Amino acid sequence: MPKLIRAKEPFRFYTRLHLSELTGLRVTNLSQLLKAIKEVPGSCIYHHTHRFLQQHQYLSPEPPNDFAFWVSDVLGEDELGEKLASIDTIQFATIRSLREKIAATIEEYLRGNALAKLKFARQGEELHFIKSISFVLPTNYVVYDLKEFRDTVKNITIDSIYFHIFEARLRLEKKDNDFSYWISTSLGNKELADEISKLDPYTYTLESLRQVLIRIIDKRLQD
Repeated sequence: MPKLIRAKEPFRFYTRLHLSELTGLRVTNLSQLLKAIKEVPGSCIYHHTHRFLQQHQYLSPEPPNDFAFWVSDVLGEDELGEKLASIDTIQFATIRSLREKIAATIEEYLRGNALAKLKFARQGEELHFIKSISFVLPTNYVVYDLKEFRDTVKNITIDSIYFHIFEARLRLEKKDNDFSYWISTSLGNKELADEISKLDPYTYTLESLRQVLIRIIDKRLQD
C-alpha cells in the first residue's frame, strides 16, 4: 500500500434524522398541481422526489417520483407521467432548478393538452403535499486519511451516507457530494473525487452504494 496522505482538514461524518410533516395543502387537478409546485417550500419538492429513497432504502434503486405516479395513476395522464418520471434528478444541483424543471414540464404539457385541465382526482385520491424535515447531527467519526475514511464508510449508518451523498449536494446546494469535495480539496486526489462524483446514486440502494464506494476506494488504495 502506498504512503497515505494526511488530509489538510479532517472529515467529520454527520447523520440525519428525518421527519415527514403534512402541510395541509392538497390538489385535485393539473392546474392546482402546477400552482402548488411553484409555491410550496423546497422541502416539499424534496420530499416528493426523494420519498421512496428515504423510506425504502434497501428495496429499490430507482425511487419513484410522487408527481409522476399521481399524474399517471390518478389523473390517467400517462404521457405527462412518463415525462415527469424521466426527469433525471442527478442533473440538478439545487431544489430550485429541479422545481423549475418539473413546473416547466407540466406547463408545456398543458399548453398542448387543454382538456387535461378538466380532469379531477376522485375524492380521497387528491395529492397531499408533505414536507421533509431533517435534523443533522454530528457523529463521533472523524478521519484524517483515505484508509480511515474507507474503514468508516464500512461502519457508518446508511442515514449518514444518505446525508453526505444526497442532502449535502441538493438541499444544502454544495454542488457536489461531501465525500468527493473532501477527497479533492483535503486529500488532493481529484481523480478519485471525480470518479465518485460521476456515480449516479439514484441507481443504487444505499447499501449497494456503500459497497460501490468501498470498492472504488479500495482500488485506489491498492494502486
